[in-house]
Amino acid sequence: MKSVEGLVRKACTEYGMLADGDRIGIGVSGGKDSMSMLAAMAALRRYSEKSYYIEALILDPCFGNVEGDYSAIERYCESIDVPLVIKRTNIGEVVFDIRQEHNPCSLCARLRRGSLHDLCIERGLNKIALGHHKNDAVETLFLNLFNEGRLDAFSPVSYLSRKNLYMIRPMILCEESLLTAYAARISLPIYKNPCPNDGFSKREEIKRFCAEKEAEYPGFLTRTFHAMQRADVSGLAPKFEPDYSRPDKNEDISE
Repeated sequence: MKSVEGLVRKACTEYGMLADGDRIGIGVSGGKDSMSMLAAMAALRRYSEKSYYIEALILDPCFGNVEGDYSAIERYCESIDVPLVIKRTNIGEVVFDIRQEHNPCSLCARLRRGSLHDLCIERGLNKIALGHHKNDAVETLFLNLFNEGRLDAFSPVSYLSRKNLYMIRPMILCEESLLTAYAARISLPIYKNPCPNDGFSKREEIKRFCAEKEAEYPGFLTRTFHAMQRADVSGLAPKFEPDYSRPDKNEDISE
């Protein structure tokens, strides 16, 4: 089984995510996906051909007007020598109390992304890394297909011209089950999402749909993702080939 670090390295190579001197903000929610990304990107600093700097960024929505307790994550960041920045916001109040959104997830995501991008600029960072993985890409395809009638997911690398900021998704080749095992194996501290709408969104419905199809047609997830790559949906076709003349630089890192 390929390791998370190896797949992150492969994604960074095939999609050209890293450049020497990059200053990257690691978007951390506290869940297994973003924490696995933080751990993998921190570990990859020892092996990558590119020299880069990372900071962990937490955007606290303060759901219920209560500040999140990220002390365990703070201790973990200290142990792996990664600075952690926590920004408290009133996003939870705006979405649930002031706007009382019928579909709160969409607005919440937009507000969080905007605040996270601004935080990167404040910190002098040129890239923001998000923890979306292979399952997320497939689920997003079906979410857009069923609800909007379009074949679209998200790009491994995007340039935000208004912010002069690159968005990268180093976990794009990782399956969620692998991240679950990885997080447990290295005992990552996980922060439970206190969002009142957690587990009741449209995305959760699509997640269940994809899980059912995977059970009915084993390999459904991988085949769908490979089809998306072949069709270059949302730029998912790899753009660069690894340099196989240097196996020491491209071999998978064991867990």
